Amino acid sequence: MPTTSKTIAGKAEDKSAAAKGSVTARKPGVAKPQPAKAGQPVRLSGGNPQIAKGHGDAPVQAYIAAMPGWKREVGRRLDALIVKTVADVQKAVKWNSPFYGMEDQHSFLSFHVFDKYIKVAFFRGAALDPVPPVASRQKDVRYFHIHEGDALDESRFTAWVKQASKLPGEKM
Repeated sequence: MPTTSKTIAGKAEDKSAAAKGSVTARKPGVAKPQPAKAGQPVRLSGGNPQIAKGHGDAPVQAYIAAMPGWKREVGRRLDALIVKTVADVQKAVKWNSPFYGMEDQHSFLSFHVFDKYIKVAFFRGAALDPVPPVASRQKDVRYFHIHEGDALDESRFTAWVKQASKLPGEKM
């Protein structure tokens, strides 16, 4: 009888099958994409949609459409405010997140879905006035978190977007 052990997911794993090479090892901390139900997007850890890398509005809109629950409407509002504030903004999806930048190919902002909030990243956020509230390990980057039920201060957000769009940023 083969021996079994519990995996991180709590399922029993046949050690003899692992010895035969039929079970692949995963790197610790790397989230396995969850299988999608018919017509549903694949979601990574925290509910973040897995969207193919691409430039332009279409992949960003696909990402927003795949955002779970209340986060979808917040994503639509963030996108609309960014486009309204910076008319010539360029969009892309990279690393399963929408990025916003300028024609010279620098990104100034991105957002990402987590279980309990949306993280908006300003790549040169330390230079914004006022500085977004959440610090990063990178000295220039600052974050703004949006939780369910939070009121979005649109005037402050658009002021940050306007300032950030004029600063050099990350390569798109």
